[in-house]
Amino acid sequence: MSSTPPFRIGLGYDIHPLVGGRPCILGGVAIPSDVGPDGHSDADVLLHAAADAVLGAAGLRDIGYYFPNTDPGLKGLDSARILERAIREAGAAGWQLGNLDIVLIGERPKVMAYVESIRASVARIAGIQPNQVGIKATTNEGMDSIGQGKALAVQAVCLVFAK
Repeated sequence: MSSTPPFRIGLGYDIHPLVGGRPCILGGVAIPSDVGPDGHSDADVLLHAAADAVLGAAGLRDIGYYFPNTDPGLKGLDSARILERAIREAGAAGWQLGNLDIVLIGERPKVMAYVESIRASVARIAGIQPNQVGIKATTNEGMDSIGQGKALAVQAVCLVFAK
């Protein structure tokens, strides 16, 4: 009997402050907004959390290991490359992506009109079907920096199967 289970799950979390003058890219989709997540790459907090969930499910290091924010060559990086790399690394470790379930937590920007576009974009980047991606949005009910509209956070869960 193999000591490796036939499937595993991983949890990813990321948070970025919102600032004026930055584009708001979520799941690879440009969302009209007067603020956007701040960060070293394009700051797509949704794809960052998804990538960490994939890496965690595969038992690998976090995205900071593969994409350190101290590397000037990664400035402005399209976060789709981060998720694609996470999936490649998981594949090299013997795992195949089953699904992603993602929750965006923030007061702004309002994203409900973009959920299906985000789902399709994440599925395309991840190389899976849209029905393998769950996208939800909620608020923090006015509590803390997220609830005050100063930050966006994302939680993501990923299921991988042994190849």
